[in-house]
Amino acid sequence: MMQTDSSAPDPYEISGEVIAAGTRQNIAIPVSQSVSGLSANLALQVIHGKQRGPCIFVSGAIHGDEIIGTAVIQRLTALLHPETLSGTVILAPAVNIYGFVQHSRYLPDRRDLNRSFPGNPGGSLASQLAYCFLENVIDRCSLGIDIHTAAIHRYNLPQIRVASGSPYLIELAMAFGAPIIIESPLRPGSMRALAADRETPMLLLEAGEALRFDRHSIAIGAAGVLRVLAHIGMIAADDGLSHIGIPLRANRSLWVRAPRGGVSRRRHRSGDIVHRGDVLAQVGGLFGEDLMDVLSPLDGIIIGHTTLPVVNQGDALFHVAEVANFENAGKQAGSIIEAISVSAPPFPAEPLLDEDEVH
Repeated sequence: MMQTDSSAPDPYEISGEVIAAGTRQNIAIPVSQSVSGLSANLALQVIHGKQRGPCIFVSGAIHGDEIIGTAVIQRLTALLHPETLSGTVILAPAVNIYGFVQHSRYLPDRRDLNRSFPGNPGGSLASQLAYCFLENVIDRCSLGIDIHTAAIHRYNLPQIRVASGSPYLIELAMAFGAPIIIESPLRPGSMRALAADRETPMLLLEAGEALRFDRHSIAIGAAGVLRVLAHIGMIAADDGLSHIGIPLRANRSLWVRAPRGGVSRRRHRSGDIVHRGDVLAQVGGLFGEDLMDVLSPLDGIIIGHTTLPVVNQGDALFHVAEVANFENAGKQAGSIIEAISVSAPPFPAEPLLDEDEVH
């Protein structure tokens, strides 16, 4: 747990603005001009605590249509109070403001912001925005929490993704309290990979569906961030680890695809535990004829599913993560170290790809 100093901190300076201890302030950092000539900004809220402590960030909408993080951050603004905060929290509710406004995952130049780090102040629009976020946010912080959702017409079970091989990240992920912890290697150009290069720990929350708010995902996201802040000593609250349960953990997953085009009838959804050979759905023709079963390829838990019943052959219907610790999940452990060691998967970590990255 990070230690805090009870003495008053210095004012916090960012992009020419000065925030006094025990206050909050909204900051707009210019990035570029839009087509209309108006300035497009990186919008931040800086909550600078009355007591000393670490600086962390919470970000949403790195992909512009993944807006659950925006709702989580809006809730956090009402729950975090600078008068009782130790340290500084930087909230970034819509990092990719261009895609956010256009309801698009990408920037206007069709680049993926989360594949554009560390960026370049003289590069493409995506590169300039990535560099702006690096300079003003990532490089100032000792921890980051980045919030994503599934693609459009897909839903992700709330899940925390962390880099493999880090007991500290597993500890933070356990404090967050999402239904499952997934260990996945870092991908070049991503914010997580950049933060790792700078030795900044990062949690990535996947939850919900693009362009949709859902209460379950928002509640898990906001509560999880608060528990992490409590765990590292920034707020006075329960971090949830006084009674430690062994979490579900995975680092391998498979996409299950439609065997034919037609109309699907789903029998399972995200959060369901399934076994190899279980019927996840059936796909038939327009009259319900010639039904074909969609079977689970492994024992695991469904961490994502399509919300669109009309499918083409080859469409991704389910994302199933292999889980190694069903027999232990939910049991009480005597310590965090015990919970981490008991739940460690025995197989090597593999990338967990978004559907639009899978061929």
